[in-house]
Amino acid sequence: MSEEYVLQLQHIRKEYPGVVALKDVTLELKKGEILALIGENGAGKSTLIKCCSGAVIPTSGKIIVNGKEFTSMTPQLAAENGIAIIYQEFNNVKELSAAENLFLGRPIRKGIVVDKKAMEEEAAKAFEQLRIKIDPKALMKNLTVGYQQMVEIAKAIQQNAKILIMDEPSAPLTSAEVESMFMVVERLRKEGISIIYISHRLEEIYRLSDRILVMRDGEYVKTLITKDSEVQELIKLMVGRELTETYPPRGDCIKEDEVVLELKDVTGNGDKNINLKLHKGEILGLGGLVGAGRTELAEMIFGAAVKESGQMIFNGKEINPKSPREAIDLGIALVPEDRKRHGAMLGISIKNNINMPIYERNSTLSVINSKQELEIAEKYRENMAIKTPSLNQLVKNLSGGNQQKVILGRWLAADSELIIFDEPTRGIDIGAKYEIYKLMNDLVEKEGKSILMISSEMEELMGMSDRIMVLAEGNMTGELEKDEFSQETIMAYASAANIEEG
Repeated sequence: MSEEYVLQLQHIRKEYPGVVALKDVTLELKKGEILALIGENGAGKSTLIKCCSGAVIPTSGKIIVNGKEFTSMTPQLAAENGIAIIYQEFNNVKELSAAENLFLGRPIRKGIVVDKKAMEEEAAKAFEQLRIKIDPKALMKNLTVGYQQMVEIAKAIQQNAKILIMDEPSAPLTSAEVESMFMVVERLRKEGISIIYISHRLEEIYRLSDRILVMRDGEYVKTLITKDSEVQELIKLMVGRELTETYPPRGDCIKEDEVVLELKDVTGNGDKNINLKLHKGEILGLGGLVGAGRTELAEMIFGAAVKESGQMIFNGKEINPKSPREAIDLGIALVPEDRKRHGAMLGISIKNNINMPIYERNSTLSVINSKQELEIAEKYRENMAIKTPSLNQLVKNLSGGNQQKVILGRWLAADSELIIFDEPTRGIDIGAKYEIYKLMNDLVEKEGKSILMISSEMEELMGMSDRIMVLAEGNMTGELEKDEFSQETIMAYASAANIEEG
């Protein structure tokens, strides 16, 4: 591998009013290497890569691309110098074809007419180069998320990108799609393309990267050679402290004689004849593959989807919530998988988000008690350890972990007794994960709440659950006590395989 640097960021600083987002950060990327960029949410990773693309202009510092020096980039300059970024949220038009998306903003023309046939031919070549099978005529909305991501990568390569920055590329993908993406990334490296790879998943970092650059609180911490580094060392560098246990210990707080939620032959929303019991003070894990029916079950309990038959019993009384509002009033909360779309209200303040379910309760003749509103928000900011300069901060400006804490604060303010977590730590860094796990433990141990937790991360499922129920294709296929947990058994149930007794 050549030692020449294709990209250097030297002493980058970025200030916003009242906040220093980046403090003297230096990064160096070699030709044909994969440099992992890691750090907790809020460490400054996104701001740093936006300096490379021209989306953010640094307050000071230098950007050097192939020996050419710049004080700042523009999107056009970045493209001209071979820099492309694949963001978590794709920049595509769902109603157009894969080929049209590949040439978005720069169509091939025959005279003044757009030459769709030529674009489709070029798209086919681009997909073939990456060894991916995508029909150039297929509409983006009909492609899987994995294939949509491949179109974004092909677009970057087709525009002659030599430096590819990938921001959490595996976050929206299934396991099979992640494997395909890894193969494409490794192929690009062999072709001499340099990659900055941002991910919270340390197993990916170790599989793909040559070196690892660690950031913390907007500052450069250290660069390590991947094969010579250890996980605990990385975690300590990222969070500034040692996390001795991935899953914090929890005392025995389950009240076996108090059943908070019972489902009897519940059918609907794609699920069939579901039976389960959740006790007070228990964390019940729901395992299964993507599409197994776990989120669908949560939606029924939360009143967001219709139950067709069977009984739902909550605190000894049969319930049938017809809307989330009804479920919330009963004391049931849902922390959804997609925080941005269904969880936090990103465009309003932390204070408003936390108070949202209880405004009716804390208002007189439609006038909000602002003193009480502030006190409640402050209480849960403190309890949840939400990192923010102000309660008036918009939630969209918080890191993923802090957004998750705001949603939790909201449901605690509403005094929810049953909290359903759908993928509680998806897209959250390792330090914030630990904090979320501690909060979940406190909910059952100190507050006497009960938790139904959906998780696709096997270690999380086994590390946090007291019992695990497994679903496959809308059916409940297995139930495991703590001493029966094993990855193989869960996967066998999840794939609806037959397990011989004993």
